[in-house]
Amino acid sequence: MARAMFEYTKTVLNKVSFDATLFCKEVQKALQRLLPYEIEELKIYIQSLVQQNPDLNQCLIYLKS
Repeated sequence: MARAMFEYTKTVLNKVSFDATLFCKEVQKALQRLLPYEIEELKIYIQSLVQQNPDLNQCLIYLKS
């Protein structure tokens, strides 16, 4: 079940990556509902999205903790 949530989160983040504000909100939601090891995987995924769309760079602040 938890793995399904991780895949769903990746799908949502990919779909909202056109809008940095919306992307940041979804990152915050993901950090609340994912397991710690999934958050580590999510950080790697988000960094790859940021490389494709530098506007999303502002959302990396939520991943620092």
